[in-house]
Amino acid sequence: MDILEKATEFENRKFSFKTTSDRILAAREAKEIILGVNEVYKQKKDAKLMELMKRLTVIKQKIEKRLKGRPLTAA
Repeated sequence: MDILEKATEFENRKFSFKTTSDRILAAREAKEIILGVNEVYKQKKDAKLMELMKRLTVIKQKIEKRLKGRPLTAA
């Protein structure tokens, strides 16, 4: 599958992770896709590719934020 097709599919996927391992796999997949799109961007310099990478990065950050959880409060 083409990297741009994978990126579009990943972006439109519904995210409902049941386990932590699902979140970890999704974050790794997002990183892999972003790096792949970046390689294409280096050659073509298309602004649409940059926007796609930015949207994927936001999704990845949300997943990683959920992985880290809430900080413990000192009582």
